[in-house]
Amino acid sequence: MKERDVRRNLILAALAAAVVTAPALARYAPATQVAPVPREIAYGADPLQRLDLYPARGAAGPAPLIVFVHGGGWRQGDKRNATGGGMAPHFTGRGLAFASVNYRLVPDATVEDQAQDVADAIGYLFRHARALGIDASRIVLAGHSAGAHLSALVATDPRYLKRAGLGLDQLDGVVLLDGAAYDVPAQRQDGPRIMQRIYAQAFGDDPVRQRALSPTLQAAAPNAPAFLILHVDRDDGKRQSDALGAALTRAGASVSVEALAGKGLRGHMAINRSLGDADYPGTAIVDAWIDRTLGVRR
Repeated sequence: MKERDVRRNLILAALAAAVVTAPALARYAPATQVAPVPREIAYGADPLQRLDLYPARGAAGPAPLIVFVHGGGWRQGDKRNATGGGMAPHFTGRGLAFASVNYRLVPDATVEDQAQDVADAIGYLFRHARALGIDASRIVLAGHSAGAHLSALVATDPRYLKRAGLGLDQLDGVVLLDGAAYDVPAQRQDGPRIMQRIYAQAFGDDPVRQRALSPTLQAAAPNAPAFLILHVDRDDGKRQSDALGAALTRAGASVSVEALAGKGLRGHMAINRSLGDADYPGTAIVDAWIDRTLGVRR
């Protein structure tokens, strides 16, 4: 195999997965944070239809819930290793329950299946909220990279939550971390060449399907009521985040689009790895937005 092919494959694997290694976890997890022990829950029959629920620490009653969707180019990633080491302990330490969701992967499943898995996971948590110590009236959906795309799709196309027995009004808000496939046709045309094979595998060549899987093109009301859209210094990420924010604003949603430091693949991975680190600027932005959105007073 030629050297340039090896280098290209390594970059593809890293960009698609954005998975955190043990040394990276140690770097981003503050030493004072103790990782909570999650409870694994099956929300469907497939082995990948599982989620980890981390209970809120010190909550006096049912806790607000963050549902997190990992990235990985729609074809890889996992609920245990695709978040930074500080994310779950940070949010649970603030009195929030935290659920990290696995979903079926391309090519064995479609992106439509993945969005439905996310919706079904939310539906399970909603229906079992009392037994799980969750406040079902306060739920935030969040995701990184491909998980940001899936979260945005579930929050803009009501069909997925409807099949799960819910409505978009069950979501208080959505946090999107550096996604860049909110408008699939535009991303196929203008996105990085190195990612086009991944996009082709996930979204195919049918323009009707591509539009149906594009949150920006599904952003006419109804949508979830509030969105925090974060991106780093990537041309396609900024362009797609701004366009999604504008479409959601036109439809009446409350939208905040914020740029964070970090460039390219390194920044794309860092926004996910370091969320929850007290020294990371994105942590304070997300915390303040969640408190406002959920009406939490501290």
